[in-house]
Amino acid sequence: MSSEIKLAPKDYEKDKEFAKALHGKDAASATGMSAWVKKDKEAQKVAMEGYFKHWDGKTDEETEKSRLEDYSTLTKHYYNLVTDFYEYGWGSSFHFSRYYKGEPFRQACARHEHYLALKMGITENMKVLDVGCGVGGPAREITRFTDCEIVGLNNNDYQIERANNYAKKLKLDHKLSFVKGDFMQMDFEPETFDAVYSIEATVHAPVLEGVYGQIYKVLKPGGVFGVYEWVMTDEYDETNEEHRKIAYGIEVGDGIPKMYKREVAEKALKNVGFEIEYTRDLADAGDEIPWYYPLSGDFKYVQTIGDLWTFFRTSTVGRKITTGSVGLMEKLGIAPKGSVKVTEALEDAAVYLVEGGKRKLFTPMMLYIVRKPLDAK
Repeated sequence: MSSEIKLAPKDYEKDKEFAKALHGKDAASATGMSAWVKKDKEAQKVAMEGYFKHWDGKTDEETEKSRLEDYSTLTKHYYNLVTDFYEYGWGSSFHFSRYYKGEPFRQACARHEHYLALKMGITENMKVLDVGCGVGGPAREITRFTDCEIVGLNNNDYQIERANNYAKKLKLDHKLSFVKGDFMQMDFEPETFDAVYSIEATVHAPVLEGVYGQIYKVLKPGGVFGVYEWVMTDEYDETNEEHRKIAYGIEVGDGIPKMYKREVAEKALKNVGFEIEYTRDLADAGDEIPWYYPLSGDFKYVQTIGDLWTFFRTSTVGRKITTGSVGLMEKLGIAPKGSVKVTEALEDAAVYLVEGGKRKLFTPMMLYIVRKPLDAK
């Protein structure tokens, strides 16, 4: 399949112009729903059409290939559409976590990031690459935890602008920088970084060998790569119609060209030259509180008073209230046309993520710690 996938053309100036047209001059500082309603309606229409044209319920090989080949544009448009909803509902770290009893939601997110940095052995003297950095939440946390220097790579201009603004605002810009790039064809010189990590981002790649190969290239010999990978588990059967429906629901609502099984990720890591040092599915660690609890709408998992707001925003009821509110704003012309369609896609994704989690068909945190050999050519 990798030989059949064409890499996306690089037109960073055009991307930047579109992001400016869509998000406006206050893109870096506006937040949440206030940022959403300020979107340019015509540019929003283009983003909507660019994303949803790929999702018609079909999962045949030709349709999937079309999504895979349009991976870059698909991902850019997805995050143009959902970033504000993510920040409103989840915060600035766009990932799942393990949860312990009595542990606040934000603390669990930070611990999940600290754990990755610890397992990788990141220290203050390292130059580290964050592949698919979002708006920089994990990078800010990890640089505070380790005092390392982090460069964040992202193909979405809006998120890059926001990440750099947060770093400057929090006086971390001497340690953090966020740059534009396609993780299937990185612009960094070979052997630039001491370590590379990715948190639930490389799943957007059309072919895992492609992004893993680029990471291998920019790592110094002996360098470490740590990733929380989204994969379907060994329980998943691609030929099972019900299983494929769950995977497709996750793909549509999360901007993923194609979900792959665990074995595909492991084979890809080995194929590009990595030596696997540690692997563990953290979603299957026997935790009393499941990773999908914030989306489950189950009040019994709420840990603290502070979690009540998170529970409300991310629960089934909270999401429906948000969708209804967005629908009203769309009718009144306050929110861009198509806003409800985006919220409904996110709602569906939540349902399928929870179902995939409950049935152990899917994990968002297959942890791999791998290393580039010292004698790598």
